Amino acid sequence: MQATIEAVAFDLDGLMFDTEALFFRVACETLEARGSRFTHEMMAAMIGRRAVEAGHVLQTMSGVKAEPEELLADVRGRYLAVLDTDAAPTAGLLTLLDHLEDLDVPKAVATSSRRAHAERLLGGHGILDRFTFILGSEDVKQGKPEPEIYRKAAEGFGVRPECLMVLEDSRAGVAAARAAGAFVVAVPHEHSVAQGLGLADLIVPRLDAPTLLARLGR
Repeated sequence: MQATIEAVAFDLDGLMFDTEALFFRVACETLEARGSRFTHEMMAAMIGRRAVEAGHVLQTMSGVKAEPEELLADVRGRYLAVLDTDAAPTAGLLTLLDHLEDLDVPKAVATSSRRAHAERLLGGHGILDRFTFILGSEDVKQGKPEPEIYRKAAEGFGVRPECLMVLEDSRAGVAAARAAGAFVVAVPHEHSVAQGLGLADLIVPRLDAPTLLARLGR
């Protein structure tokens, strides 16, 4: 018998907002300006990881002769310049938030980005106060795919891991949630296809998918 879902933890980038597509666009611009090319393979290797790991992936796979921190800072500067205007909520997000509130199920954000980035996105779209807490990269010693962040999320809610639903879009995030013992829902998109998310308990096309809402109850 499946455990009752008592709390839900959301990943942020690519799951709640279409920031992965935005990042891909500005990464392409950055590497083209440096005589290289950003690819879907690079994106797949970076997605869901903390900046310190993603920077090394970007530098190694691109072959650009620059320090990983410098290269990622270039991408990040371009990204932040358009974040407030170009990042939109993903399909079904607001419907899912409403549904969880109707069920009185608490929500949190658990992201590989820093907490300030999450607060900027959530606050800019008027939904920051709809979440009980936020866990960012500074709150863990080991980032996804390690399970630390989702174990902390379960502890923050005061629920058993199997009673926590985790919503993810990346292979690293799904692996982290699975290792933490949570019920894992994957939502694929252009830069994180379903084939890489096979460890999830449920794969849905959008956040208000009937099968996802049914697993929550009512």
